[in-house]
Amino acid sequence: MESDKVEKLIEKYFEASTTLAEEEKLKEYFSKQDIPTHLERYAPMFQYFAIAKEERFTKQVPLKPRRNFYKWASVAAVAVLAFGIYFGNDYRQQKQAEQEKALLAYNQTKKAFALLAENFNKGAEKVAYLNEFQEAKEKIYNNN
Repeated sequence: MESDKVEKLIEKYFEASTTLAEEEKLKEYFSKQDIPTHLERYAPMFQYFAIAKEERFTKQVPLKPRRNFYKWASVAAVAVLAFGIYFGNDYRQQKQAEQEKALLAYNQTKKAFALLAENFNKGAEKVAYLNEFQEAKEKIYNNN
């Protein structure tokens, strides 16, 4: 293969636009011994791909059933946390609404007692007049 075709294929390869057949041509080209010096830097990469393709994993992997305690514990913890956040927020809002109602009732009761105190003061003034009238009446009746 000519070196300009190889250079064009390498450019296409790095742009990720080569086909599988073109990549195979590059692997074959770089597996040869007579590579031009300006293309030698690409040779290890394509040679590695050829070697890596042949590698196989032969070790046995033991497949033991694992207990999923930690997985389920974490799921339960998340559920408890979500439950607490949802109902805790609801409880807090409910308590806040109760406090607002209690404050409103307190303010209304305070106004009612202030009105009552004002009216009691007016009534106490009238009783003072009655006391003076009573004293005057007693003086008149006792002097006779």
